[in-house]
Amino acid sequence: MSGINTPLGQDRKPATPSRGFFSPGRALAVFGILLLGGASFYAAMGPENLERPRVAAVEDKPAATTAVPAEALEDGKEPDPAGKLVRARPHDGAHVERQVMDDGSVVTKFTPKNRTKDGPVVIDATAQNPQDPRTADLPDAALIEETPDGRLPVVAADGTRPVDRYARPWSGARGTRIAIVVGGLGLSQTGTQRALDMLPEDVTLAFAASGNSLFRWMPIARRGGHEILLQVPLEPFDYPANDPGRLTLVAGDSPTANLKRLHEAMGRMTNYTGIMNYLGGRFLADPKALEPVMKDISSRGLLFLDDGSSAQSLTASYAKAFAAPHAFADVILDQEVSKAAVLKKLDELERIAFRKGSAIGVASAFDESVDAVTQWVREAQGRGIEVVGVSVLADVPD
Repeated sequence: MSGINTPLGQDRKPATPSRGFFSPGRALAVFGILLLGGASFYAAMGPENLERPRVAAVEDKPAATTAVPAEALEDGKEPDPAGKLVRARPHDGAHVERQVMDDGSVVTKFTPKNRTKDGPVVIDATAQNPQDPRTADLPDAALIEETPDGRLPVVAADGTRPVDRYARPWSGARGTRIAIVVGGLGLSQTGTQRALDMLPEDVTLAFAASGNSLFRWMPIARRGGHEILLQVPLEPFDYPANDPGRLTLVAGDSPTANLKRLHEAMGRMTNYTGIMNYLGGRFLADPKALEPVMKDISSRGLLFLDDGSSAQSLTASYAKAFAAPHAFADVILDQEVSKAAVLKKLDELERIAFRKGSAIGVASAFDESVDAVTQWVREAQGRGIEVVGVSVLADVPD
């Protein structure tokens, strides 16, 4: 207050009032001014006006309610006192709240900015019941059927499917999404170890049913954050000259024989979201052979990824008939096995994704392919591309 009182109180002498200065008329005028000024001050300081700035601030960006670690501030996150709620970041197009549940699953709530009281609220259902990352290498007992062929995947009593439970979580954003599947794992011990050591966790891994040590490799892959598939060998057009192995499903065999081999393949590993074909040009084009296999895969709550190598494939038709999650690969990345060639194919995959919104690329675990995919994934994230598990891009036909 010194800036108001000192100049007036020390540098200037008070004026001497003239005769009649405090006349009744002047006193009444001064009283009126004071009365109006007090009323205006009260109105300005009223509860409804004091509330307005605080409400606006909450709508623009929720205030932190607890001390925020430096690493959280760098990402714009604001946890609540319980440490389980992550609120909207400044660049989000809506208010976003992600609640981490006790079982490790995440529920995300999107509320449009500046919405009215009756405006919409959208709950993210991208991962319906994901597995807790801390136990991702352990099969869910509710999703296992004990059989002579091993532990086979089934839909749980509450409707949870393996494709939901073992899916890799993702952001739920509407940006450009790409899934990359590297297959043939388990066939070479050194190649498998190298792929697991190098490939980013966003890459989906497909293990060959005829591979070795699958129960050793699966936990390593799951603990590393990967979504995984089981790669089942199917009869190609030049079979038996081109023989995919002892578990190959053959078009001329009975449904019983093929389902027996399918179940034996399924029992070699757990914690996978779906089945991917290995070869299979003839089998995928034969409706009598393919129908019971697709029906069984669907009934077990698995997706089917078609690698796109056969133009005559009928998998999309049967996926629609059985309401099975299904996806087609857009690009085979390593038909020419060199790092430079694979990088060119990955650029092609990126162009497709920018045009369509999403795309799927498949490769085998050759050293050159692993090197190219590893490099490209790290660079793509800087270009605004989200690399997701393949289950995110599997459609359930209407």
